[in-house]
Amino acid sequence: MNDTINFQDLFKKSALHLDAFRTVSYIDVLLGLIASLGVGLFIFYIYRKTFRGVVYSYNYNAAFVLMCMITSMIIMTISSNIVLSLGMVGALSIVRFRTAVKDPLDIVYMFWSIAGGIAAGAKLYPVALIGSLAIGLVLLWLSRRKVREQPYLLIIRHSEDATTELRMRMRKIEYTLRSKTIRKDFVELTVELRMRDNNTSFVHDLSGIQGVMDISLINYTGDYAQ
Repeated sequence: MNDTINFQDLFKKSALHLDAFRTVSYIDVLLGLIASLGVGLFIFYIYRKTFRGVVYSYNYNAAFVLMCMITSMIIMTISSNIVLSLGMVGALSIVRFRTAVKDPLDIVYMFWSIAGGIAAGAKLYPVALIGSLAIGLVLLWLSRRKVREQPYLLIIRHSEDATTELRMRMRKIEYTLRSKTIRKDFVELTVELRMRDNNTSFVHDLSGIQGVMDISLINYTGDYAQ
């Protein structure tokens, strides 16, 4: 009789045995969910305070809270058995997220919520809480740093009669021409300029030129409509 047990047999016995399922207590589940909820709400607050985009989305921000809690549940589930962990990895590998992320910082918040959920689910509560506090303070500090020059797009629609006067007035402004569209009735100019303050008196001066139809000044954030 051969009593030799190879590694494959040992793995099967340890993985498929009923004792391989580690029981997760109700207290651990409750603490993990509370910790992940706290981290998620903190992410929710930091994202709302530091948002600098065009349109704030409540649903997108609330998704970070749920993502953190769901991740903690997944970690608590797969930590109970090695078979479940391998199956969960295979199931999650086929998931594809097709939501367009325009701001690179949104990806940071996604990874932050996932990392907080992993730490809370693994019962590493100091890592989840202290790490989230440090990241939140850094994001608040970075968001409050004033940018010396804010980029703006100035869109001017005017007739051909206003070209000479408009060109003379705009010599006082440092700008970069981005596009020029010539139509039958008007000309549309799009220029990029940078402003160090909120002084927009030059817009009123340009709008008073004979032949200028309308002027739009738009804060440029790098977001494009897709």
